[in-house]
Amino acid sequence: MFKQVAHKILLILFFTANVAFAQDSGNGVSSDLEYEQAPHIKIDALTSIQIENLKTTAKVWGFLKYHHPSVTSGQRQWDWDLLKILPEILAAPDKAAADASLHKWIEMLGPLKKCNPCAKLERGNYETLPDLEWINDKTLLSRELVEDLTHIYFNRSDNGNQFYVSQVPNVGNFAFVHEPEYRNMKFPDAGFQLLSLFRFWNIVQYWAPYRGLIQGEWDTVLRDSIRPVGLAKDRPSYELAMMAVIAQVHDTHVNLWSSLDVRPPVGKCQVPVIVRFVEGHAVVSGYSGDRRTRQDGIVIGDIIESVDGIGTEKLMATWKPYFAVSNNASLMRDIANAVTKGPCGDVKLGIRRGENVQDITVRRVLSSHVVTPRSHDRDGPTFQILNGEIAYIKLSSIKREDIPLYLARAESTKGLLIDLRNYPSEFVPFALGQFFVDKPTKFARVTVGDPAHPGAFKWGAELQIDPQQPKYSRKVIVLVDEMTQSQAEYTAMALRAGSQVKILGSTTAGADGNVSTIPLPGGLRSMISGIGIYYPDKRPTQRIGIVPDIEVKPTIRGIQEERDEVIDAAIVEILRN
Repeated sequence: MFKQVAHKILLILFFTANVAFAQDSGNGVSSDLEYEQAPHIKIDALTSIQIENLKTTAKVWGFLKYHHPSVTSGQRQWDWDLLKILPEILAAPDKAAADASLHKWIEMLGPLKKCNPCAKLERGNYETLPDLEWINDKTLLSRELVEDLTHIYFNRSDNGNQFYVSQVPNVGNFAFVHEPEYRNMKFPDAGFQLLSLFRFWNIVQYWAPYRGLIQGEWDTVLRDSIRPVGLAKDRPSYELAMMAVIAQVHDTHVNLWSSLDVRPPVGKCQVPVIVRFVEGHAVVSGYSGDRRTRQDGIVIGDIIESVDGIGTEKLMATWKPYFAVSNNASLMRDIANAVTKGPCGDVKLGIRRGENVQDITVRRVLSSHVVTPRSHDRDGPTFQILNGEIAYIKLSSIKREDIPLYLARAESTKGLLIDLRNYPSEFVPFALGQFFVDKPTKFARVTVGDPAHPGAFKWGAELQIDPQQPKYSRKVIVLVDEMTQSQAEYTAMALRAGSQVKILGSTTAGADGNVSTIPLPGGLRSMISGIGIYYPDKRPTQRIGIVPDIEVKPTIRGIQEERDEVIDAAIVEILRN
């Protein structure tokens, strides 16, 4: 993941919260004692009225968490306050009764002190504004609730103090401190399961820079997720329900990283082959680990059309709702890694080889014995000379201190290939990019969240590459594909600033920006992209990826012949007059 934006990024203030109670939960620790002492709620069914009231409660709870001074200053154990009011909300016969309970709940927090100065949102420099129209909606909320929430909003302080949120110094992505994990959570526990949903939903609502890129209505995701999350009867079903919520953020950084073993297809084993989607088909592109799989009848270039009699397209449609991905490139990459996964033992694959279709039986082995590919770059050393005349550098093993030496050696060649079909071993956008620009050149800008205005993201630094001599004078081709993600995408943006640099390959994974970890009840862990990454003209990269100047994709024939068609095309481009 994208470890740092750059040492040249503007310095962003680090807001520290006023901690007013001792909670054994800093940075997502377990708080097992708190879990044992907390209210526990059992729910067997949910009516449509209950779901609508719970949705409103989730939004009010999240708004108060990040706006009311009694909560932002750390005076309340806000998880417990939610758990205490949930039974009353569940028992409410209608919307009016639930709204009345929420109004009394807000009164319990005490009167607001006059803010001096009060927070005022200056709209000019913001890319994203808070989504708070709902606090004025009298069709959604009672008159008393509208008055409560608008009064809190317009009387908040501009100090930016947030007990549950802090900003990472020098970068600006958020750290979600004081969020207990409750690792010893017992199932089912509807209260804590709904707490998990409400916590994640509100973090995305207020602290995700790409909230506006979520397909559909984020409110609808909340409403539709209350029943499956709240009624989950055991840990796997709870984790799967939360995974479905998280997938709808459409951010490859997100995922439910603690619980990937429940994501379909489920099983501890897989066929030891490498699969890649090529020309729309699941194609065997190599062997992983034990080459005895050749004896099972699998040949590089085979198309997997079915698994145990079920077509791959049907399987993909079933699995897709649980894959947290930014775009189709990352979806196909991740499903390809999972397509042969399942129970240990024999599995029947429907294979197409040329015009012939056949069923073959192969054996799945423990996934721990199968190496999942993390790059599509060349085997061998970091620096290579191809065909005696083309320099090649792969960033999966690059070291910053070696860059001047590599470029000096590359100067005598006809051009340079930089392979970013991987994740860089070190952060090199500036250390490498400086040798390709003629003058200071802007290549990206960022957005950062504003703790004084939860839900708002303002334009931050414009980042630029400054030239360094000796400038590399030959053509440069940067290779990218679906393996290019996060820091790799940011590096591609920096290198693209070079006057003789072109990007060649296929669309990248579309997930950029420092990651922020989200602790969730039950010891679960998720993440979000924490800052927004854009081109200097404010064009987005998230979900889009890095679109190459020259599109080249592998073909089934190229896979069969075990050729790297992306490198072949790049060499042709280097040698072109």
